[in-house]
Amino acid sequence: MKTIFEILKTAVKKLESAEIENTRLDSEVLLAYVLNCRRLKLYTDSEKILTDEEISRFENLIERRAEKIPVAYLIGTKEFMGFNFVVTPDVLIPRPDTEILTQCAIEFFQNNGGKNFLDIGTGIGAICISILKFCKNISACAVDISKKSLKVAKFNAGKFGVDDRVKFFCGNLFEPVEGKIFDAVISNPPYIPTNDLENLQDEVKREPKTALDGGADGLDFYRKIIHDAPKFLSDGGLLAFEIGINQAEEVKKIFEENNFCNIEILKDLAGIERVIFARRFLNEN
Repeated sequence: MKTIFEILKTAVKKLESAEIENTRLDSEVLLAYVLNCRRLKLYTDSEKILTDEEISRFENLIERRAEKIPVAYLIGTKEFMGFNFVVTPDVLIPRPDTEILTQCAIEFFQNNGGKNFLDIGTGIGAICISILKFCKNISACAVDISKKSLKVAKFNAGKFGVDDRVKFFCGNLFEPVEGKIFDAVISNPPYIPTNDLENLQDEVKREPKTALDGGADGLDFYRKIIHDAPKFLSDGGLLAFEIGINQAEEVKKIFEENNFCNIEILKDLAGIERVIFARRFLNEN
């Protein structure tokens, strides 16, 4: 027989020996998942005796976490913007930093109005669905090259009750929405330089390569999207991206070369330039 306190202590040591970073947090999240309770309950019920089945399920998850399988893949969900999104091993796991991009888009619609937007590389739909949850009177199109990602995104849209305001398209960048006009285009594109992929954390390497590889310098998708975006943006439309470390100035240059203006850069909590956005006024050349 083992208590919650005892089994967590053992799990933390197991993950430490496997060189996992957030050993305590990961152990608590996995045990709370097994027990179907909040993490706080693990402290208030720390002397509770676990059943053999609960112990077996938890120890199996800890073994898999020690193999560097991300927690989100193990429990099948990831919190983003206060919503608990379904994820699978076929999709990129949304990061907290991406909430900055999402909030940027939300504020744009709240302050400037507008009726629709395009989410390029939607993945599980975290950005798109979150914007729709906070902005009730707009609609969206979401594009992804992965059919598996779109399947998850469609499920999440239904889960959060926005499936009547978003249309999903499978294809490359703007191709599936040719001829449509949007008040904003939002994207968290692949931005890791190809040669850097091998240096990523083992957990990240388990995520889809197509959602990570941004080409030789990591900027391939910024060039393509910024170049083509004016054909799809309304007058004064917003184009906003998440960016990688030390990419802000280069992406800014690409914006300027394509006649975008009002370019702004936002930093994350660590002081890293994480989001860049600009406006496109179609009557200016």
